[in-house]
Amino acid sequence: MSLAQITEKIDKDAHAEAEKLLSAAKEKEAEIKREADSSVNEISGASQARFDKERPEIFKRSEIVARLDVAKIELGAKRKLIQDVFDEALVKLEKLGSKEYLGFCEKLLKEAAKDGGELLLVSNGEKYITKEWVDGFNSRNNAKIKLSDKRQDFSGGFVLNNGRIDVNCSWEMLMRAAQEKLEPEVVKRLFPA
Repeated sequence: MSLAQITEKIDKDAHAEAEKLLSAAKEKEAEIKREADSSVNEISGASQARFDKERPEIFKRSEIVARLDVAKIELGAKRKLIQDVFDEALVKLEKLGSKEYLGFCEKLLKEAAKDGGELLLVSNGEKYITKEWVDGFNSRNNAKIKLSDKRQDFSGGFVLNNGRIDVNCSWEMLMRAAQEKLEPEVVKRLFPA
C-alpha cells in the first residue's frame, strides 16, 4: 500500500469513527431533550395543577386584603370627617363675638376659680380678656384673680394658675375634652347604622 492509500484509509476510518461518534452524540442529545421535555411537561403540569388547586384560595386572600384596604381607607375618611367636625367647632369658638366670648369665659372662670387669688393666663392674640374685664369679674364675684403679663400659645380661652396647679380652659383643651365626651354622638349622627 502506498502512502497515499494509507493516508486515505486513515482519513476514511477517522471520518467513519467521527460519523459514529456524531451519530451517538445526536442520539444522546435527542434522548436528553426527550427527558428534559418530559420533565418540563411534568413540572409544568404539576405547577398548573397546584395553581388550579390554589387559585380559589389566592383569589380569596386577595379579596380579603382588598376589603381590608377599603375598610382602612373608609375608616381614615371617617376619622378625618369626625376630626373636621371638632376642628370646625374650634374655629367657631375662635370667632365668637366679644359678648358671647366673655360670657362663656366668665362661666368657665367661675367654675375654675377656687379661692379667688389665682393668676389668669391668656393667649398671645387675646382681644377680649383685659385687666378691666378681670377687675369687673373680681368685683362681681368677690374674687382676687390677677391677669398675668405673660401670654401663652393657644387660640383662645385661658389657663388659671393656682400655685402648682393649672386649670386649662383654652379652646384646644376644651375641644379635646368635648371630643372625648361627644365623639360617640357625632359618629352616630354622621354615620347612622
